[in-house]
Parts: sequence; structure tokens; C-alpha cells
Amino acid sequence: MKLAIIGCTGLVGSVVLKVLDEFSVKISNLTLVASPKSIGKKIAFRNKYLTIVSVEQAVKEKPDIVIFSAGSLVSEKWAPEFSAVGSKVIDNSSFWRMKKNIPLVVPEVNGFNIKKSTKIIANPNCSTIQLAVALNEIHQKFGLKRIVISTYQSVTGTGIAAVTQMNNERKGLKSEKIYPHPIDQNCFPHGGDFLENGYTSEEIKLVDETQKIFNDNNIKITATVVRIPVIGGHSESVNIETHRSFEISDIIESLNNTEGVVVQNNSETFDYPMPITAQNKNDVFVGRIREDNTVENGFNLWIVSDNLRKGAATNAVQIANYIIENNLL
Repeated sequence: MKLAIIGCTGLVGSVVLKVLDEFSVKISNLTLVASPKSIGKKIAFRNKYLTIVSVEQAVKEKPDIVIFSAGSLVSEKWAPEFSAVGSKVIDNSSFWRMKKNIPLVVPEVNGFNIKKSTKIIANPNCSTIQLAVALNEIHQKFGLKRIVISTYQSVTGTGIAAVTQMNNERKGLKSEKIYPHPIDQNCFPHGGDFLENGYTSEEIKLVDETQKIFNDNNIKITATVVRIPVIGGHSESVNIETHRSFEISDIIESLNNTEGVVVQNNSETFDYPMPITAQNKNDVFVGRIREDNTVENGFNLWIVSDNLRKGAATNAVQIANYIIENNLL
């Protein structure tokens, strides 16, 4: 089993290494790739030190599976090069997600879309992944009609430079500004690039990707993305309407039966999901489950997940495991 990681030194790439080890993925040869300035440096993995190589060298080694965590431009250029030598590509960037015939995969939701003939698999946006996991069984049972999402997203979703900006602001130090405003002790309704329709690219991703994952363009979805000064994970306040009626106990039961979901929903003990408790965990946490009596068949959820884990690295490794366990190489 030959595996390569493109972007091994970034926030997501470094977590991919941790998750590969935690999941005990059997690897005979691991190739690590980063930017040219990192070539030759060594990274520890399973009691060995591996040397970072160029992407050109990684292509020559013809890995069975390649996990990309290096941005859209790198994925656009190099994913086809790897697929041409027979590699299965799992891409964390946004470049391939909405391309026709490229499966957008959350394994426990729609892993069946991966075939032996599949060359490139797209990893969804972090906020989309946790939403799809939480709503999967509910959609199957009751049919999703409309979703209104407000996200509260960690600075880690922007990258290490954003974490540095927040930490420096807390210390009163000057540093490069990744955001247009201070992020420490602040929040702003801006994630991604603003579009002509007034929405941001991060908000449109939630719409388009959720519909693609559930293979249902009739689900009405609207979103507001907010950046907040935390590092533990992304949170989502989600209002849902379904086609079929339910009791709120049915929703709780569905969530309890959903793979990858942990229900935290005890108001008496103040038990509800939070980024600080979701950090470094691979599950999606759901709480504040309650009916919305202002609409027919409506309810509210609070969904939290570590965006570097299930929102990126863990989902990518789970895709790799799905490929291996189902003999799809």
C-alpha cells in the first residue's frame, strides 16, 4: 500500500499523518510532499523519519492513493498527473468538488459513489461534511425540504497564518493580517470571497455541496458564514424543515442511530456541543435539539465538529480506508 500526502506540513496535512496512525492504516511506503522550501526536511511517522520530496518525485513513485491538502492550484495541476499513473486521488481543496463525474464523498453518507474506475474523489468543505453527517438519516426518513444554516467557524479553517494573527492580537503584537478585521474578541460575517449576489463563496459551498452529496437539488438551502476567534472546530446553528411529519423523539432517535454522530442534548446538565470539547475528536456532535413551532415539520440543531479532523483530515483518511476495504484500487 503506497500512499502520498501532498501538503504534509500544513494544518490539515499534519493532522492527516496523525489520523493515519490512529486508524492504523497499513502503509508499505509513505511519500511526503510539501512546498519547495520544505524539500529535504524530515518528519517523524511511526518511529521513522521520512524525508519530504518534490511532487515530481512523488508522481514517479506511482502511489496507490494520494491525499491532497495543498490548495486548489496545486490540485488542479497535479491531481491529473497522479491519476494518469494509476493513483486514486483524494482532494481536500475546492477545485474538483462541483466538477461533473467527480464524486463528492462523505463515506458514511455516500461512499457508494466511489467505483474502481474513479480517479479523483473530492473531499467536501468542512462545514458541509458535519452537516451532511448529522442530517443523513433524517433525510432518508423524513426528506429534507429546507435548511437555514448559520456557521461559527474556527480560524483554523483559514490556515496557520490566521491562527498566528489571532494569537498575536491576543498578545498585542503586530503581524500579517489575513483577515480584513481583527479576529480576537471579534466575529465577522465573512468567509471566502464575496460574490455578486451578496453571498460569500463559503456560503454557496454549503448550498451546492449539500445538494450534490444528497443527490437532491430540490433541497432549499440558505447560509450565513461567520468567523469566530476559536481554534477547536466549526459550529452550526441549523434550522430544518422536512417533507414528512415527525415527533422530536424521532429526530433524536435518528441522530443516535447515525454513524459518526454523538448526541449531547441534556439541558439540565448543560450538556451541549462546543468547539473546546470537540477539538481533536473525529465525531460530529449534535445538541440543542428542539421543535420549531413556527413552521410545519421544523426543528433546530446545534452541530459542532473539529474542522481539521472530520471536516478535512479524518474524512480524507476514511475515504482512503473505504477504498482499501472495498478493493477499489
